[in-house]
Amino acid sequence: MDFAAISERGLVLLGCGKMGSALLQGWLARGLRPDAVHVIDPNPSGWVRAQGVQVNQPLPAAPAVVLVAVKPQMMGAALPQLQAFGGGGTLFVSVAAGTLIASYEAVLGTATPIVRTMPNTPAAVGRGITAICGNAHATPAHLDMAQALMSAVGQVVRLEGEHQMDAVTAVSGSGPAYVFHLIEALAAAGVAQGLAPDLSMQLARATVCGAGELAYQASESAEQLRINVTSPGGTTAAALEVLMNPETGFPPLLRRAVQAAADRGRELGK
Repeated sequence: MDFAAISERGLVLLGCGKMGSALLQGWLARGLRPDAVHVIDPNPSGWVRAQGVQVNQPLPAAPAVVLVAVKPQMMGAALPQLQAFGGGGTLFVSVAAGTLIASYEAVLGTATPIVRTMPNTPAAVGRGITAICGNAHATPAHLDMAQALMSAVGQVVRLEGEHQMDAVTAVSGSGPAYVFHLIEALAAAGVAQGLAPDLSMQLARATVCGAGELAYQASESAEQLRINVTSPGGTTAAALEVLMNPETGFPPLLRRAVQAAADRGRELGK
């Protein structure tokens, strides 16, 4: 994306923690002028201050974008200071988990274009995936702008509507934790088979990371990649008989886990 329009009018970044910093790094690498970025953060890091961006300085009169990256519990105090930018001239992009579009509209007005996003933590290494959806006043051009901004930290997909966001949160938003727990559990299983804890963790971590990279780069489906590793009657087949059990294996377990996460997301959104 050509960041000329944003560079001309300015971008306000409300909150610059891990996610905000990852986005900022990606934008600057793609050519956004540092002096066009206005960071609002009570405790900006030394890294943020060293990037040449404007930190806690007076804001432009009509920025192109306000990107909200504060924690949801800080939203009530942080968002009202940007109320003057509501009404249609500025696009608001939210990366705050669990905060409904209606919550923004209540403060900024229903005529404000708003795009809600759900990134995940691999964004910190440029390998995230972000789902986006907009309100009634978010035009295709607004969605294109939001997608360009979020693509600085990984892939971007568009949803049919906000009603899909809880499912996305349960799969990709919370999903990294499931994978990290898989590493923990696989390492513990290796220890139970007689491996030293450090060695077992090294094996488990490298295996999950390597398999993930292979799935990322390969043209085959995940199913085909699994088949490629599985010799009939071999060790992998024996393990998969346990893991793929329709009653006690991974499929029903993950369905219950994702259901629990999605249900909790709906509860938090009320």
